Amino acid sequence: MPVALALLAIGTLAGCGAPPELRGPAALPTGNAASTAPGPTGTPSTVPTTAPTGPPIGGVTATPDAGLVATACRNGPTGQRVVQLLRGRAAVLPDNVRVKVRTGPLCAADWQYTVLEVTGHEELQVVTRGRPDAPELVTAGTDVCTIEVRAAGPAGIRTLACDAGPAVGPGA
Repeated sequence: MPVALALLAIGTLAGCGAPPELRGPAALPTGNAASTAPGPTGTPSTVPTTAPTGPPIGGVTATPDAGLVATACRNGPTGQRVVQLLRGRAAVLPDNVRVKVRTGPLCAADWQYTVLEVTGHEELQVVTRGRPDAPELVTAGTDVCTIEVRAAGPAGIRTLACDAGPAVGPGA
């Protein structure tokens, strides 16, 4: 009886091997074999001949959101156009004060950020939005982190207006 029990134990253990996930690379499917088991349609299914591939490592390029970073405006508005807006209908700047563009305009999505040096006054930060040839004033002042800028402005403008502190220097 002990011999029969030993043979039974050996026979049972002999049928067990390492689980498939622990077997060596030689045990991995090659992708060249065809299955003869019927698939869901009742016909034999085949294993793909090539292994599926994901995107190449390091080759994934995301399309950057135009509003994430504020950069120099390529198509305007110009600093002069922003000054005209502030002197015109917005009536923020009187005609007799000298103004020099210190930073910008910087664009993020369809928003713009500009810093102006105003003779005899503090620097003036300006946030505009809309078409480059006809920007609309969102806000202007020494602190332009308004509710509208925080809630609706693109990240690049919010960073300049709210996170950068007082007026941002050149190349921001």
